[in-house]
Amino acid sequence: MTAVLFDFSGTLFRVESTESWLRGALTEAGIELPEPELTETAQALETAGALPGGADPQRLPTEVAEVWDVRDQSSELHRAAYTGLSRQVPLPDPGLHDALYERHMLPAAWAPYPDAAEVLHTLRERGIPVGVVSNIGWDLRPVFREHGLDPYIDVYVLSYEHGIRKPDPRLFATACAKLGVAPGDALMVGDNRRADGGAAALGCGVHFVDHLPVALRPDGLRPVLDLVG
Repeated sequence: MTAVLFDFSGTLFRVESTESWLRGALTEAGIELPEPELTETAQALETAGALPGGADPQRLPTEVAEVWDVRDQSSELHRAAYTGLSRQVPLPDPGLHDALYERHMLPAAWAPYPDAAEVLHTLRERGIPVGVVSNIGWDLRPVFREHGLDPYIDVYVLSYEHGIRKPDPRLFATACAKLGVAPGDALMVGDNRRADGGAAALGCGVHFVDHLPVALRPDGLRPVLDLVG
């Protein structure tokens, strides 16, 4: 393998907890909730699957179901899907649903996995080009810039910018073409066996990591270094 494609959420970065997400939005809005109510509301949002990059919804409301499978194909669909999920949970101010959505796009809402910088730096030293291929509805480049990882990324291929989402092989093909490598020479690294596993249909190698909290996966990316170069 002479090039590596990485997924974003659950692979290189992990989003903050639902409670931290809610707490941050409440603080920004100047709203206070008693701790028991805050905890209960955060759990309800978690169950609803309202945090992008967090847990999947346990139940899809009818008004969200029709956009859920295509949510990553445009920024409008992505926002509609996730604010639709958060609106299943009563909040002290209706404006908080949009505020929560806005917060999840902030670089502060994301943390890189402990070994992400080391692995990306080593790949750059070896002259191995790197792409990020993500199902997403917003521009994640500021997250990489803020956390100092952008210099290691050669191309970003984001579903909402192309109107197609993984596992569609065309998204991986676009990344390979931008990197100037044949699919058979690229390794796709991700946490979702269905979405990221779609790269195999194109001939890419595939390596999976566990979607775990940052503290519980200190070196999940390091095996990639043994698979390329």
